[in-house]
Amino acid sequence: MRKGKNLDEVRAFYASLMFAASNSSDPRLERVFELVPREAFMPPGPWKIMVNHRHYVQTPSADPIYLYQNALVALDADKGINNGEPYLHAAWLGAVAPQPGETVCHIGTGTGYYTAMMSVLVLPGGKVDAFELEPDLARQARQNLEPFENASVIVGDATVLPIPQCDLIYVNAGVACPPPSWLQALRPDGRMIFPWRPAEEVGVALLVRRVATGFSVKPLMPSWFIPCVGASSTEGCTKVPGKREAARTRSLWLTADKAPDETATAIYRDVWFSSAELPVKPTTARVM
Repeated sequence: MRKGKNLDEVRAFYASLMFAASNSSDPRLERVFELVPREAFMPPGPWKIMVNHRHYVQTPSADPIYLYQNALVALDADKGINNGEPYLHAAWLGAVAPQPGETVCHIGTGTGYYTAMMSVLVLPGGKVDAFELEPDLARQARQNLEPFENASVIVGDATVLPIPQCDLIYVNAGVACPPPSWLQALRPDGRMIFPWRPAEEVGVALLVRRVATGFSVKPLMPSWFIPCVGASSTEGCTKVPGKREAARTRSLWLTADKAPDETATAIYRDVWFSSAELPVKPTTARVM
């Protein structure tokens, strides 16, 4: 009884930390970090905790209390696949603000922890389609997500599989250039968040929003993930950004819609990034 009470207290404190890290005023974010048990999405303990993004330290036991800290936890240590850093995901969830009734595509679900959170945040009426390339992780995610009836797992490469029309694309793998299919899948006012890795020294989370005049971009924070298979190659890139150019990026374009110009910060075959702010679409004045 004592142990359970301590775990409840620790989980509640963990949730309050995540809410602060989210920079959001939506109390549902705190509640979802408290309600979704992290241990339910982990392999059997003891667990390996990542330190300084270099070394793993094993927990003393399989007591789940060790999981409620801002730490990467190994899902497959040999492949360097981890359950993501909670502070970072709290900030991402705060930035993209999943809403009831929305459709989410989660690319790189792992074992489903953050998928589960988004599935709760889009209730009632919303759903999450989760993509996972690693068959073993996808199998675990399906099992873990069984209690979350509005979440489904698709096994395969999300860069080539069809992406449904959605309000949010949440990408948990390093992307050099997002496939056009992801951008085209976004509904009006749809958001996409992903770790941009256009060069070895560049790692930044980008928030993309589909607006009336195109795709706006907002760089958020440093972000480092394992590469996204199918979207991490810089082959065919004719302009590679450094850290300064990446930080100045404010919009992106499909080359089919607009050719790269002097504002380009990065240029790929099908997509290019720009330092230019998108023009504001004028509103039509009402005649009284």
